This record gives sequence, C-alpha cells and structure tokens, in this order.
Amino acid sequence: MIPVRGVEGQKIAVLGLGRSGTATARALAAGRAEPLLWDDSPEARATAEAAGLSLTDLTRAGVWDGVASLIVSPGIPHLYPAPHKLIVRAMAAGVPVDNDIGLFFRSFATPQWDHMAVAPKVIAVTGSNGKSTTTALIHHILQVAGKPAQMGGNIGRGVLDLEPAADGGVVVLELSSYQTELARALTPDIAVFTNLTPDHLGRHGGLGGYFAAKRRLFAEGGPDRAVIGVDEPEGRYLSNQMSQGNGDDRVITVSSGQKLDKNRWSVFARKGFLAEWRKGRQVAAIDLRAIAGLPGAHNHQNACAAYAALRGLGLAPKLIERAMGSFAGLPHRSQVVGERGGVRFVNDSKATNADSAAKALQAFDRIRWIAGGLGKEGGLAALQPYLGSVVKAYLIGHSARDFALELGDTEHEICETMQRAVARAAAEAEPGDTVLLAPAAASFDQYPNFEKRGEDFMRQVQEALAQQP
Repeated sequence: MIPVRGVEGQKIAVLGLGRSGTATARALAAGRAEPLLWDDSPEARATAEAAGLSLTDLTRAGVWDGVASLIVSPGIPHLYPAPHKLIVRAMAAGVPVDNDIGLFFRSFATPQWDHMAVAPKVIAVTGSNGKSTTTALIHHILQVAGKPAQMGGNIGRGVLDLEPAADGGVVVLELSSYQTELARALTPDIAVFTNLTPDHLGRHGGLGGYFAAKRRLFAEGGPDRAVIGVDEPEGRYLSNQMSQGNGDDRVITVSSGQKLDKNRWSVFARKGFLAEWRKGRQVAAIDLRAIAGLPGAHNHQNACAAYAALRGLGLAPKLIERAMGSFAGLPHRSQVVGERGGVRFVNDSKATNADSAAKALQAFDRIRWIAGGLGKEGGLAALQPYLGSVVKAYLIGHSARDFALELGDTEHEICETMQRAVARAAAEAEPGDTVLLAPAAASFDQYPNFEKRGEDFMRQVQEALAQQP
C-alpha cells in the first residue's frame, strides 16, 4: 500500500467503493486521514462493511462541512453526460474533486528516495486500443531484465494498492481517459500514447473531449520523455506540441505501417519488422513475426510503443528483443485458446469497438468471425474495408440483426448465443481457418463485462473441440 501524503487529520470523502475506491480508503487511513466512504450501490456498501470499512452517508445534509476533498472512482461522471449529484454538491461546497491517480502521483515520491542509488520511475500508458497489452509487455520485459517492477492502474492492482517504491524500481500504469481526465497530478517519467479512435464519446462530450482527457497525461506537468503513436492526426498533433524540433530526444514517435522521419528518434514496424532510428541512423531491428504473443499489425504497434518506452529507460535493444519472445499476450486480446485440424480459435473479446475489431480482422486470413453484442454508434461501417478475409460471420446478442444488415455480401448467420455461434463455426471450419471472437460491440447485453464473454467463448471452444473426433 502507498499511504497518501499530506492528508493527516483531514476529512476526505470517497465516492465509489470498487477496486480503486477500497484501496483509496485504506491508503487514506494509512496517511492518517479520516475517510468518509460512500457508494450508491447497496451491494457495494455491504461488501465494504463486510471488509471492515465504515461508511458515511454523503447524501445527508451538512455532511460536506469540513471536507477537504472528494476522491471519485473512474466510472462516475463528473461532467458529461451529466455530473453525479454528489459531485455537484461537492463542487457547490467548494470541495476539490480528485481521483486515486492524482493521490498516487502526489504520494509516490518520499524523502526516502534521497537514499536510493537509482531513483524509481513511473511509466504511464494511455490510448484507445492496445494500452493493456503495451503496459503488460513493458512490465514483462522489465521483469525478465531483472528490474523491480510493478503494474497497476486500469490493469492489475489499484495504484494505491501498489507497494512503496523500491531502489531502481519501475511502476507501469495503464491509465484510461476516465482516470486521466480528473487527476490533479499527472507526473510520470515516461508517458505513452498508443493511438486514438472514437470511444466513450458520451462520457467526454465528443471526440475532442476524449482526446483532451488523454492529452492531460502529457500536459499536466510534462513527462521527461513522451512516446507517441502518430498513425492518427491527434498523435501527430500531440507529437508536434511536445517536441522542440527534430533534435529533441524527449519525444519518440511510433508507428505501425509507415516509415517515420529517420532524423528524429522513431520506432516503427513495417511488414513484421521493428526498426529504431535515431539521429539519422538505424540503431536496431527486431523480427516480430515469430513472437506468438504479438500477432498482427496492431500488436506490432504495441511492441513499438513498449520498445520505445524501455529504450527511453536505457534498456538495450537485444535485451528487449529476447524478453519479447517470451511474452504470452493477455487474456481476451488475440489470445489463441485452441487448435485442431488446422483450425485456430482466437479470443479477442476485448475488441469492443469497430476499430479494435478491424485490427483483429487484419491479423488473420480466412476468418470465421463471431461478432455482436451491444452495438456502439456507427455499427460496422468502419469495418467494410476489412471484410474480405471473413469467410462467414456468426452474429450474437442484441445487435445481431442490425449487424446482419451491414454485412452486405459477406455470408452470415444469426446465432443469438455464444454456444450456437461457436458450435456452428467449429462445425463449418476448414483447415487454415481461424474462428475469431472479435465482437465490435460491448458485452453488457449478455455478460457483465468482456472478460466473462471471453471466458464463455473459451468454454464453448473446449466443449466443441471435445466433441470432435
């Protein structure tokens, strides 16, 4: 646990008692604050009380008197589409609103760092797609390299549930837009921006607000080094804003699919090969094609971003290359979960929007595609250029019939359930086919989250394989 600093004797309200909220409550208590804890959900309140936490009803009149700040969990809106009523009350009372990420960045560094041989570092990763894989890959390589490393934020442990810094240690954080938009302190040593595609637009009041939330990681204090994917206009703009010119080594540009300016510090992948260029010469190259845990161009972009961040820390290219080879990938992200008779079964349940599904469709040939769920704005329109590799689509969930209308000449079948979709795809698949779950939709019509959807896919795959001779 990382005790929160500078809060001794203060009343600190905490709204939301999920993973981050409960960790925040304990970290505040460890910092000798008086946490006032509340959650709208009776179930969450009961769970918190069972865990030994005391609650304070923040809806009561007068409860905000003397409160020094309000710490809000990521899923609770503070502006769009409408602010939570308790956040409105806090702001009306002049109470500053923050989140656990802000508390982490103001509490992680301590006077004990003065006695360490190597100062600890923080790498923070944000972006629309690939940030979990990029975060996990950085963490994996650091561990293989023998560096004390921790991973948290939007993946793994809550930031305040991490251990205090170790001599020479590195903390790798995945940060969503929900986390970066509100944090009052954002001071990583290295900040990574993978890419930007439309997502969470209702929460951020449109694409501009969404990008602004991501941009705060770079603008609210300024990292020592920025790794920026430049395959979209927003990344190119951000790179330009952060750089003082071609000789500025504080910015490393990253791409998958295009050559970058070789006079700048750049890392890019083309045709399965990663190349690092710096000051007009090639520094290193890695063949990514044989790394099973990083299939497809989208994962090659993740590899470039992770590689660039680690080079920014000073790790050697050969060390990074060796460690990449043992990366197994993350569950529900281009995860091979079965193979028989020349047919692969791949779980990419995390492909919850059209852009991430497009990347999955480009990673494999001859796809039997399981798609559907709770569709998002735009449907499958963005996927039309990538349907050529789809042999047949098997549609599930709430948006199955809507998706069917958008598939044009692509053969498809409305299956409704995962069980039927997997059974039909497995029965019809031929050697060389990939049965791919890449839903291009949220999971909430049939599952509580994308993880449960992916687990159901894996379960159905194992049942289908067990029935085959």
